[in-house]
Amino acid sequence: MLTITRELRDAIVAHARADHPDEACGVVAGPEGGGRPERFIPMLNAARSPTFYEFDSGDLFKLYREMDERDEEPVIVYHSHTATEAYPSRTDVSYASEPNAHYVLVSTADGNGAEDPYQFRSFRIVDGEITEEDVQVVEAYPA
Repeated sequence: MLTITRELRDAIVAHARADHPDEACGVVAGPEGGGRPERFIPMLNAARSPTFYEFDSGDLFKLYREMDERDEEPVIVYHSHTATEAYPSRTDVSYASEPNAHYVLVSTADGNGAEDPYQFRSFRIVDGEITEEDVQVVEAYPA
């Protein structure tokens, strides 16, 4: 299960909406080995595409160096789908290289329903195997 604060969830959704009609992408880092998403890091979609996302290799290198210096790891790797449901594509699965990360997808496609103007779903992707997991949104993490 992914436990995430409302503030972080809202930041991911806001990034997805701001970059629409292009896909948005980013990372939420947390203390190494802790599994708790804490630091929101929106990234630039180097592909600038409505159907594809790609982290800039230089930005990604800097991010991993920074996380290493801060004893952090990518707890969430997120991106948006602008015209399809929030479910990993074959390309998404092929790019999933963090076996401990939660892969969050936000769909900003029209037609998600008035009560649910976006889809926010989390998956584990390990060795090409996709497993959806529950998402628990909390106001704050326990002390």
